[in-house]
Amino acid sequence: MTQEIHGTVADGFEDVREEFAAFVAGERPDYEGQLCAYVHGRRVVDLWAGTEADALYGVFSSTKGAAYLVAALLVQDGTLELDRKVTYYWPEFAAEGKGALTLRDLLAHRAGVVGTDTGFTLAELADDRQLAERLADQRPFWRPGTAFGYHALVIGALVGEVVRRATGRTLQEVYQERIRTPYALDFHLGLPASQEPRFRTTQPMAPTPRQQALLDAAPTGPHTLASIAFNGNAAEPADLAALPNTPLVRAKGPASVGGVASARGLAGMYAAAISELDGRAPLLKPDTVAEFGQVHSAGYDLVARSHRAFGLGFQATADTWHPFLGAGTIGHSGASGSQAFADPWSGLAYGYTRRRFAFPGGAAPENDRLARAVHRAALAA
Repeated sequence: MTQEIHGTVADGFEDVREEFAAFVAGERPDYEGQLCAYVHGRRVVDLWAGTEADALYGVFSSTKGAAYLVAALLVQDGTLELDRKVTYYWPEFAAEGKGALTLRDLLAHRAGVVGTDTGFTLAELADDRQLAERLADQRPFWRPGTAFGYHALVIGALVGEVVRRATGRTLQEVYQERIRTPYALDFHLGLPASQEPRFRTTQPMAPTPRQQALLDAAPTGPHTLASIAFNGNAAEPADLAALPNTPLVRAKGPASVGGVASARGLAGMYAAAISELDGRAPLLKPDTVAEFGQVHSAGYDLVARSHRAFGLGFQATADTWHPFLGAGTIGHSGASGSQAFADPWSGLAYGYTRRRFAFPGGAAPENDRLARAVHRAALAA
């Protein structure tokens, strides 16, 4: 039985509802997901199926967008300087030849410390302070600054330690005080116990036989860069898909993968970043958006083993996922299929969440058709 589509769209965005309904009609009967979008600070799409409007989901690496927004705010304030060495803030990071790395290169996934030689426990993955302590002593897996690779489970801890050393506050605390609370965003880095009843556990991927064959054919050796980056070399590797289902991860909100959000929360954060929202000026000035959206690393990603592009932390979303978006779009996808971004050219802020882990991981394929429909309507508005 096809799920009923709930919610509203603004005039001119009716095609987005039709596109969402067409996608859901082709999905499994147990599909759950949400889609939300703003244009120039006005909510124009608010749709969901198979769930409640205010349900919360683990958004995996879409969490990173919140971490990078904190970094961008602190750079804009002058608290952080992109071309200072990381060791200016965090002296212990100099171990094993990492002393020359700048904050700019750290944000651009050029540090080479994608994991540790022996991996992490689940408790360490949940705690950015523990991750940072382990990573400070780690020998990089490539010469820092010479190449790039996705620091999948650790970039939030690395950036977070710089934030903590510079401000005396954790990244999660800065996010809560300056971003989440002022806008009452349903995007949490550390889910309060009072909000636990709204959380929907992530469901495992349900690949077709062909998709499973592709997954089985991928290199899986524990000491490949990809395995190290995703903690496959740990004595007891944690199940990535189940991370947000772990209460400790939800409670601590590690800044790489531990966020819990609705589509409203994802889209609302990016709307606040680039647009006037709720009577408040944009969080980021245009020059800050432009610098953080400027491509800093592009080409062969040593971890993903494919072409990728990153700005300062944020994925270069127009290059990596949606080429119809404006250059300098800032955003990030999550392994379960979530996607969120802000396109400063069209004023579009987009958020999508789903419950079941998507194949093959990263932004779910439906995001292309959904984001394209929203972007087309935004340009026509």
